[in-house]
Amino acid sequence: MSYSNADIIASLILMLAKAGLFFVLYLVVLAYLTLLERRLLGLFQERYGPNRVGWQGLLQPVADGLKLFVKEEITVSGANRAVYILAPIVFVTATMMTFALVPFGDVIWPATMEIGGRMYNFTFANAHRGVIADVNVAILVVFAISSLGIYGLIMAGWGSNNKYALLGGVRASAVMISYELAASLALIGVIMTTGSMSLMDIVKVQGGYWLGFIPKWFCFSQPLAFVIFLVAIFAETGRTPFDFTECENELVAGYQMEYSSMKFALFYLGEYGHMLAGSALMVTFFLGGWQGPFADAPGLKYFLPVLYFCLKTFVVVFFFIWVRATYPRFRYDLLMNLGWKVLLPATLVNILISPITMKLLGQM
Repeated sequence: MSYSNADIIASLILMLAKAGLFFVLYLVVLAYLTLLERRLLGLFQERYGPNRVGWQGLLQPVADGLKLFVKEEITVSGANRAVYILAPIVFVTATMMTFALVPFGDVIWPATMEIGGRMYNFTFANAHRGVIADVNVAILVVFAISSLGIYGLIMAGWGSNNKYALLGGVRASAVMISYELAASLALIGVIMTTGSMSLMDIVKVQGGYWLGFIPKWFCFSQPLAFVIFLVAIFAETGRTPFDFTECENELVAGYQMEYSSMKFALFYLGEYGHMLAGSALMVTFFLGGWQGPFADAPGLKYFLPVLYFCLKTFVVVFFFIWVRATYPRFRYDLLMNLGWKVLLPATLVNILISPITMKLLGQM
């Protein structure tokens, strides 16, 4: 398809607008995700959460941000200054980059539209689609980016010149090797069923229903892969019961213990961003993404799929918080045993049974 210069410019403007809007919403959502977790933990543990700053504590994230902004910036003596400063930047940047590949809707803008008496074609580089970057090998890119995020934790542990911080960074690398392998192998069945590594294609395959009422989500057709990926994502994000990179009773906050002010705030945002990214990937791979009733209706297709995606992601985030309030931390040796002796063999079993499941469900 040929595009005029005006079409290319209009498409690029739309892509920049999507990226800019995402960046603003991303920061706002992360800020209030911290408030949501603290209020929910208070509810689960029968105590009050933050409720003093603003109505029902709604301004608490603003107060926390201002406090961190005005705190003193320090660099510990003996630290590798360049590595020490770059670590939080690498961590939070890798987390944000993941969302560039996650589709939050099918079509969020008409493919062609008349503006100022001129017809514009917005299909250049899929600018009208509900994704910032639609890549054919998106799964590989997602895992590559998530691996880069671990480097931020290792850099923080090594660059801080602190033994406890270094142990936290080493634990982060060990967990990454153990559980990223299980998470990637768990998706083999999804790739076999879809025949593509594009996240857009994976979501589209999950459209429709079995027997007229059961959604064709991969959590139903690939239940073992769903459970494996869920456990692996908990470990990858360092959330309870797998928060070994910063457990207070062993490592005194781990890799981030020598950070303060805005550098600590970046780690804090990166951690919640990692949880949000893991939830979005769970929704994309196993919960149908933006798919839902009337998602392709003519008058609703531009905003209803986005709403479905946000609601599903919120449910998974709620589950992350619920698990944190419910379960204690594993022992570290049990964490490693679970990754190598349970999840990894289970992924191989899932790969073997996936063709049988596909045949039975008519997906071959």
